[in-house]
Amino acid sequence: MAKIYYDKDADLNVFKGKKIAVIGYGIQGRAQSLNLRDSGCDVIVSELTGTPNHEQAVKDGFNPVPAKEASKIGDVVQVLTQDHVQAKLYKEEIAGNMTKGKALLFSHGFNIRFKQIKPSKKIDVIMVAPKGPGALVRRMYVEGKGVPCLVAVYRDATGNALKTALAYAKGIGGTRAGVIGTTFDEETETDLFGEQAVLCGGATELIKAGFDTLVEAGYQPEIAYFEVLHELKLITDLIQEKGIDGMRSRVSNTACYGDITRGKRIITPKTRKVMQKMLKEIKSGKFAREWIRENEAGRPNYNSILQKEREHNIEKVGEGLRKMMPWMETK
Repeated sequence: MAKIYYDKDADLNVFKGKKIAVIGYGIQGRAQSLNLRDSGCDVIVSELTGTPNHEQAVKDGFNPVPAKEASKIGDVVQVLTQDHVQAKLYKEEIAGNMTKGKALLFSHGFNIRFKQIKPSKKIDVIMVAPKGPGALVRRMYVEGKGVPCLVAVYRDATGNALKTALAYAKGIGGTRAGVIGTTFDEETETDLFGEQAVLCGGATELIKAGFDTLVEAGYQPEIAYFEVLHELKLITDLIQEKGIDGMRSRVSNTACYGDITRGKRIITPKTRKVMQKMLKEIKSGKFAREWIRENEAGRPNYNSILQKEREHNIEKVGEGLRKMMPWMETK
């Protein structure tokens, strides 16, 4: 069983007299910075001048500085920029300032797991990964609650790496809910697999396949949209709140029977073998190398495929139908 840490296991006094630098004031960066500051920590924010994130940081009462300055001042340096820019940023702006005894922190292990960032052996390398979006991390903190986090230690140069990680988790509210011990390898590999096989790749392809099947059979696209996309949230919300069995007990008996007798026709032994192959590609680094090359080349495949996906009929139908739903936020 996983080791789980709570408030009693973490001590914010670890940060007494120290500064925490948060590099990147995006959705997670903003939430973590605000929570840390409200927890009494001394926080320095880094964001690019002239960006909306920089403007937001100023509105929130921070004085954003370049990453090079923030990493020089910070005793704990949290890197919250996007995965594909972290290696270049670290090499050019941060690495030279990571002197002995400092802590380098991440909320996703991609660049450490796949050796895009190779930190000094003289510093702690740790991870605190909230299992929820930044807006939720902030809202739960303000309400006196927290979002569960993962915690991992890649390198313990000082002997206090775990204490630092747990203190950070407490500072953002994670220990209120519970912080689960893991490793950089486990977090990275399972995160990528979940995105590819289930949460993003698997789910979107299943939705489109269901939509296409109904439309090609002569059903109205609008009806197909409601049945395979719109109502999916109702089911996933139930699963998240009550578990799979709890969902089954809250839908109709007809829906439940269709679930337990037909679902395995979709997810077949062949599908599971494909999932196993995808996991092997992640573990071997094949996916990471492919993604890194794609970014280095200017994302030709990424942009081409994404544009083609935007042209799928389900997007056109959905855009029209969502205008009928005033309870949904539109931007």
